[in-house]
Amino acid sequence: MSSSAAGSGTILTVTLNLALDVTYVADGVDWDGVNRVRSVHRRAGGKGVNVARVLAALGRDVLVTGLAGGPNGRAAEADLSAAGLPAALTPIAAESRATLAVCDPAPLPYGAAPAGPVGGGPASDGTAPEDAAPARTAGPRTALFNEPGPVVTEAELDDFLRGYDRRLGDAAAVVISGSLPPGVPAGFYAELAARARGRGVPAIVDADGEPLRAAPAGRPAVLKPNAEELARALSAADLRAPDGAPETGGPESGGPESGGPESGGAQAGGSETRGTPAGVPGAGHAPITDALAGAGVLRRDGAESVVVSLGADGLLAVTPEGAWRAAMPYRVAGNPTGAGDALVAGLALGLVEGTPWPDRLRRAAALGAAAVAAPVAGDFDEETFRRVLPGIRVDPVGP
Repeated sequence: MSSSAAGSGTILTVTLNLALDVTYVADGVDWDGVNRVRSVHRRAGGKGVNVARVLAALGRDVLVTGLAGGPNGRAAEADLSAAGLPAALTPIAAESRATLAVCDPAPLPYGAAPAGPVGGGPASDGTAPEDAAPARTAGPRTALFNEPGPVVTEAELDDFLRGYDRRLGDAAAVVISGSLPPGVPAGFYAELAARARGRGVPAIVDADGEPLRAAPAGRPAVLKPNAEELARALSAADLRAPDGAPETGGPESGGPESGGPESGGAQAGGSETRGTPAGVPGAGHAPITDALAGAGVLRRDGAESVVVSLGADGLLAVTPEGAWRAAMPYRVAGNPTGAGDALVAGLALGLVEGTPWPDRLRRAAALGAAAVAAPVAGDFDEETFRRVLPGIRVDPVGP
């Protein structure tokens, strides 16, 4: 699979909190006992790295930038090299973090006891053997454990910025995503977006908390929170502001333009069930209304477009051209940890290729779904992508 040749140029990804991602796959995890791990995956991670992997698989030129230090940082750099992903990582003194994902494809029901020892005899009441497998739940479960990351010094950030400014000259777009390590100011993503904009390079920011709330000041081309992140970043006072909803007038004039929605992170969970819609236009009115209001606040404060993942309610995009919602035809079972990053990769492709927003959202949503079907973050299942894409509905959303 390859993307269009339109919008040629390297897509720069920024991962300040680079990680060595470890994924354990184990069946029927007993959180109070000993478990056998069926398979282990270790690879470079962090949201920007995952975005770069998806873009590279789609045929785009990418460059991974960020901070790396210690044994974990060296292992991540070695993995990027082995994967053929170009990287320009700024060295730091502290050690890069590790993350752990525990994926259980066949989990026990909540409250169920684990299976007894293999070869056990009948239970004491004579009803079932001790090694009888308990019933499984309908879908897989994934638990994530994320370390906070290394403390970064001001001098190390200055080194990173010098390299970042140089590399913007060859960039078609920049994706700035993930958490900030300790020592990095909350407004740093806004600064990176502003530097990119000053060089004529559009930026996508995918962040949470204070970095998300500060990001509009850098006037990024796209902000991509999910619904929970959006709610955390905005106060009740923000949402009560008279201009906190989409209206005419873009960031250039200080007011948001006519807004609109889309879908893609809806694939983050649930079992794949054909015929069970994951979102129907007109349903989930409150989440859509809240997302529209929150997106309006971020656009009022400087973001050009805002794309909100709504879980089972799909995706909402509020842009200068209008507002759209993308709804998935059904849910896909699997590991959701890289779904949002694959979605962002799709948005980046659409940005550099100039794809119309409805088509941009449809492809981004399909990539998010296809990432859920892949075993580790940063990959996506091409068959799932091709199967889901035609069934995604993208409908305009009125003010």
